[in-house]
Amino acid sequence: MAWVAVKRGPYARSKNELIARWISLTALAVDLVLVLCLWLSEPHSVSIAGGAWIAETSRAWLPSLGISFHLAMDGISLLLVLLTLFLGMAAVISSWTEIDRQVGFFHFNLMATLTGIIGVFLAVDLFLFYFFWELMLVPMYFLIALWGHERRVYAAVKFFLFTQLSGLLMLASILGIYFVHGRKAGTYTFDYFKLIGTPLESGTALFLLLGFLAAFLVKLPAVPFHTWLPDAHTEAPTAGSVILAGLLLKTGGYGLLRFAVPLFPGASIELAPFAMTLGIIGILYGAILAFAQSDLKRLVAYTSVGHMGFVLLGVFVWNEKSLQGVMIQMLCHGISTGALFILAGALQERIHTREIERMGGLWTAAPRMGGAWLFFALASLGLPGMGNFIGEFLILLGTYEVHPVMAAFAALGLILSTVYAVLMVQKAFFGANREGWRIHDLEGKEITVIVVMVAVILWLGLYPQPCLDTAREGLLSLQKSASAMPKENYIEIFRRQQ
Repeated sequence: MAWVAVKRGPYARSKNELIARWISLTALAVDLVLVLCLWLSEPHSVSIAGGAWIAETSRAWLPSLGISFHLAMDGISLLLVLLTLFLGMAAVISSWTEIDRQVGFFHFNLMATLTGIIGVFLAVDLFLFYFFWELMLVPMYFLIALWGHERRVYAAVKFFLFTQLSGLLMLASILGIYFVHGRKAGTYTFDYFKLIGTPLESGTALFLLLGFLAAFLVKLPAVPFHTWLPDAHTEAPTAGSVILAGLLLKTGGYGLLRFAVPLFPGASIELAPFAMTLGIIGILYGAILAFAQSDLKRLVAYTSVGHMGFVLLGVFVWNEKSLQGVMIQMLCHGISTGALFILAGALQERIHTREIERMGGLWTAAPRMGGAWLFFALASLGLPGMGNFIGEFLILLGTYEVHPVMAAFAALGLILSTVYAVLMVQKAFFGANREGWRIHDLEGKEITVIVVMVAVILWLGLYPQPCLDTAREGLLSLQKSASAMPKENYIEIFRRQQ
């Protein structure tokens, strides 16, 4: 009997692990199909606060405190939920062979993180939004700390401290606007649509905005709040890196777009020059640091600092072109950088190192992997014909209308990104194979994921109009809610500061 138990144990464990993987993948696939059907059906069916929304649900949660379970989806959140489900499936597939212990608990944490991200994109009650914001934190901590690499505990604790402390500052600001609105309107509520337009004194609005910015700029991340990101990316497992780069960073951009500017339009315009400058610094600083890295995953991590700098710049430019660019940039960065981390994880699984200097000559050994690396490196640098180019071009175009000098500095970041992207591929896949690497190429599930990602990036680069049309009404609604931010105000502020 003991012999039978020993023989059956690994089989039973392997079967349970396979079930956990398939449950996660199937659930995400079903959700993806449902959201796609929603996208292809009647585009606008719900009117909320004068805006056109696709779907809404609202239930009383703690009515005595003005808290409700209120979720709503417009074109902006629909596209980001699609991105979440798509990259969630990619993360599950990429971890299929990498994660071989505590597989069920790993997928529990992965799905919990994705639940929090989807909740952030759908919540229109500020208390519920904060609930989902914090829900992302603990499972992501476990993903890094339990299944990460050498310095995983240090990276997980650093990630936790940065995001938790900044989140508490946002909570303080949420409570601040809750009490201010309650005293002035006579009703205490966390409802987003009722809080928009709350009259605030300039000092109070600026103080509350800073609390929101603390959380969103850390998660984006913006310089100098970015230092948690390279460590977390480097030490996280492949699926964790995909979720971090592809999705968690987008919650920061979404928060700026949905909450920070619409709730505090006057304070946002006062801080706009400062925020746009931070975006420019991030674009240039991220590119320079990426060029200096010898760790492959750390290099890709620093590229995110630069690319999300474009998002920060575009949000605070706040005109139609820049906001459309922000949406395309968030979608394309999520896919292209997620693909790069999937490829980096696959390569590390094969050669057991991330040091670029130890690589070389890998194209001969794995031509499919080399071709995929080249494609997504070109997408990352913004090659025309790929989606990243559309996003960055629209942001630069919108920025030029407001401040040509800032647009010129941001364009310099495109030149720098060309340098690190080309060198990354050259050092890793060309030249002499000094270590004598003999590795198996991409196959099966890996090829399927990469091919779909290639197709999506090309589609967004060659025909982005469906996504632009989907997001347009949501972006116009946000612009109306923050109507105190016309271009003339920016020009006046820049002239005054100069």
